[in-house]
Amino acid sequence: MTKSELIALLVAENPHLRQQDVEAIVATIFEGITAALSRGDRVELRGFGAFSVKRRDPRQGRNPRTGEAVAVSGKAVPFFKPGKELRETVNGGPPQGGGKGGPKAAARKPVGQAVR
Repeated sequence: MTKSELIALLVAENPHLRQQDVEAIVATIFEGITAALSRGDRVELRGFGAFSVKRRDPRQGRNPRTGEAVAVSGKAVPFFKPGKELRETVNGGPPQGGGKGGPKAAARKPVGQAVR
């Protein structure tokens, strides 16, 4: 989905908002996230995920054409870690396998309910 497709979807779902207003809202959100990351801050959107900046150390690379060693400087790279709810939604339900929500946890009787 592109930015313009996102704006079109939001306008269609919210007919009481003008397209120019939705464009301004989306641009403001993206600008806020970008500004926070450029300051080195972390942006967490509960249920969606967290944006952060990771540092990459300088290293020696290779020119693929000549094989010559090339110095690659250190840099900051934006990183996104999806939240639990986003992962569950993308995977079609709660995560399977180990962890707190395994099959045994689902079979347990909820606390405070009587057995019939």
